[in-house]
Amino acid sequence: MKESRKTRYTKMVLQNSLFELLEEKPISKITIKELCENADINRTTFYAHYTDQYDLLTKIENETLTWAKEAVANLTDKNDRHENIKIMEEIFQYIVDNGKNLKILMSERGDINFQKQIFTIIYQQCGIYFSSDANSNIRDEYFIFVINGSIGLLQHWLKNGMTRSAREMAEIIYNMAVQSDNLKKI
Repeated sequence: MKESRKTRYTKMVLQNSLFELLEEKPISKITIKELCENADINRTTFYAHYTDQYDLLTKIENETLTWAKEAVANLTDKNDRHENIKIMEEIFQYIVDNGKNLKILMSERGDINFQKQIFTIIYQQCGIYFSSDANSNIRDEYFIFVINGSIGLLQHWLKNGMTRSAREMAEIIYNMAVQSDNLKKI
């Protein structure tokens, strides 16, 4: 069922309010009262959509995880360099467009479980699975290095004001992946 414009607006201002407050303090210190006052929304309206501030954050994270699954699935389906860079540029443009929120989600103030889910999505979409069996091999150690490095680079980029363009970031990550792939062939 499609949401009304009023519902979309309400959710948007509540999300913005949450992120403004998260810039100042951890979610455990944010009250529903201050969240609603900051958003200029009454508490009844808040509770019509969310059970508490954690529910609001979880729903934001779930939307982001859904987007990440689709974005990574699109990327791993392509073998063409230009197509991959174009898709990666779109991913980074999404990050630019949602930078304020993603900066908090991916920072040390963000939920570590959310960040682990992002890694898991990327690993699974790329066919990397871990086993507790001491004799099993990690399928592609170099690719794991690239993924971890890419996430670290993304966090650094967000933390430092996204001074490079989405295109530049896409090319840096793509070239890092290609170089890593060349190293593993040595």
